[in-house]
Amino acid sequence: MIWIHPLSPETEEPPDVLGGKGHGLVVLRRLGLPVPPGFVIGTGACLAFLRDGRFPDGLGAELATAVSGLEAATRRRLGAPERPLAVSVRSGGSVSMPGMMNTVLNVGLTSEATAGLAAETGDVRFALDSRLRFLSGFASAVAGVPPESLDAAARAVAGHGPGDDEARLAETIAGVEALIRERTGGPVPDDAARQLELAVGAVFSSWDTPRARTYRTLHGIPHDLGTAVTVQAMVFGNRDGRSGTGVAFSRDPNTGESVPYGDVLFGRQGEDVVSGRSATLPLGELAGREPAVWARLLDALERIEGHCRDACQVEFTFEAGELWLLQVRPGGLAGRAAVRVAVDLADEGVISRREALLRVSPRHLRYARTPRIETAGTLDVLTRGLGACPGVAAGRLATTADRAVRMAADGPVILVRPQTSPLDMHGLAAAAGVVTARGGPASHAAVVARAMGKPAVVGAADLTVDDAAASVRAGGRVFPEGTLVTVDGTGGEVVVGSPRVVTAPTDPHLHRLLEWADQVSGGVPGAGPERDDAERLRAAHAASGAH
Repeated sequence: MIWIHPLSPETEEPPDVLGGKGHGLVVLRRLGLPVPPGFVIGTGACLAFLRDGRFPDGLGAELATAVSGLEAATRRRLGAPERPLAVSVRSGGSVSMPGMMNTVLNVGLTSEATAGLAAETGDVRFALDSRLRFLSGFASAVAGVPPESLDAAARAVAGHGPGDDEARLAETIAGVEALIRERTGGPVPDDAARQLELAVGAVFSSWDTPRARTYRTLHGIPHDLGTAVTVQAMVFGNRDGRSGTGVAFSRDPNTGESVPYGDVLFGRQGEDVVSGRSATLPLGELAGREPAVWARLLDALERIEGHCRDACQVEFTFEAGELWLLQVRPGGLAGRAAVRVAVDLADEGVISRREALLRVSPRHLRYARTPRIETAGTLDVLTRGLGACPGVAAGRLATTADRAVRMAADGPVILVRPQTSPLDMHGLAAAAGVVTARGGPASHAAVVARAMGKPAVVGAADLTVDDAAASVRAGGRVFPEGTLVTVDGTGGEVVVGSPRVVTAPTDPHLHRLLEWADQVSGGVPGAGPERDDAERLRAAHAASGAH
C-alpha cells in the first residue's frame, strides 16, 4: 500500500485519496502556478489510523522518505540548526469542511531550529514569533489546550511596551510550553521528526471531533471518508513588511459581480485571516503595497477560473514579495451570487445554458431575492459591520454557542461572538444568524454562514461580547442576552427589535435564468433530462415565493 503521494503535476490520484486540498494543489501545479513543495498522506492512512489507533504499517518509513525528498527540494533540513526546514501540516477531506479539522504550522521549529532561523534571517523577533505560532498550534491540536488558556497566556505578558517585543514573545513561549507540560505531563518534543508524527496524528484524529461530525451531519457528508494530510514547506507571511497572507475570491461571493474580493493581512500567517481573530484589510490594499504580488494573484485567479469554468477562492501567502498559493476551492457563493455567476458564465460562452440551469439549486433560489431591513424611518442600530452572507434574520441574542443551542429550543437566536471557531459549530448550526466583532469576509464565521445560507455580519468593530455577564456592549450601551435583534447580512446592520423587512425586486439575472428554464420546459431547445432540470428550477422558484 502506498500511503504518500507527491504534490506533483504527474500525480493522478482523485480527491477521495488526496483530499480536496491536495487535489487542488496538484491542479495548481499543472497550471504552472506557485505552490510550496510538499506531499500528501492519503485518506486511507487516516481511516487505518482511526481504526487501529496508530500509523498503518509502512507509513512511518514513507514519511521519512518523503521528508528527505522535501529536504532535497528545498536544500533545508527539518529541525536543523542551520538552514532549518519548517513545514505546515493541514487537513483536507474530499469534501470541503472549512475550519472543522486541525492545522499545525511551523512544525520542525525546535529550539535549535528557532535559533538557526534567527541567525539565518538576522531577525530574532520573526524566529520567536514563528516558534510561538508552532507551539500554539501544537498546544491546541496535539495537547488539547483550550483556546481560552492560550489567550490567557498571551494576556499575562501583554503589558510589555513596543520595544519589548522579543521579551514578550519569549515569556509567552514559556507560558505556552508550561500549558503543554501541564496538559500532557511532559515537554514539547524537541525532535522535529517526532513533532511531525504527532501533528499528522492530530490531524487524522480531528476527523472524528464533535465539531467535524456536526458539520458533516448538517451537510450530508458521509462519516467514513477520512481526511488526507497535506505537508508543505512553510512560506512565512510573518517574515517582514513585504510579507503577508490572505484569501481571494475571483468574484464577489455575495453578489456574484466579476471583481476580485477578499481579505489580506500584512506581516501575518494564514490562520490570522481565516480564524477571524484579526481585523483584516480589503484585498485591494495589496495593489498599492505589493503591486507585483497583486498582478500575479489576478493572473492566477483568471487562470484558475478559466480552468475550472467557475468562480473560485484561493488562500495565499506572500513572503518577501513572492506569491505562493496554498489552497483552491469553489467560490462558496450565496444564492443571488450563484445565479449571477451561472448566467454570466453562460453569456461569456464558458458554460452552456443547460449547465447554468444545473448549477442553480433550489437552495440558491430561496436566497435569490435577498430581503433587506427597511431603512426608511428610525432604526435602533445596535452595531454595524461587514455584510458576510445576504439575508435577514431575527432572534434573541446569545453570547455563547452552548447558550445558543439551549435558547434555540424556544425560538430563533442570533449568535454574537468576538469571532467564531470550529468549537462554535453547534451554536452556528442552532442559530438563525451570526454576528462577530472581528474578522472579514473570509473569516470562519463568514465562510460557515455562507455554506449554511445564514445571514451574517462580521467585523463589527465597536462590539464587545462579555461571556461572563451574558451581554454585549456597543455604542456605550449594554444589551443583555435574550434581547431581540435583527441582522441584515447584506448591509451589515444589526438592529434592536424587529424592524420592517422588504424584499428587493427579482434580480434581472434570475429573470434570464427563468426564461431559459421556460424555453427548455416548453420543449423549445430539447427534452429529457434537460427539461427535467428546467422544471425542477421552475418548481423551486415557485416554492421560494419569489414571484
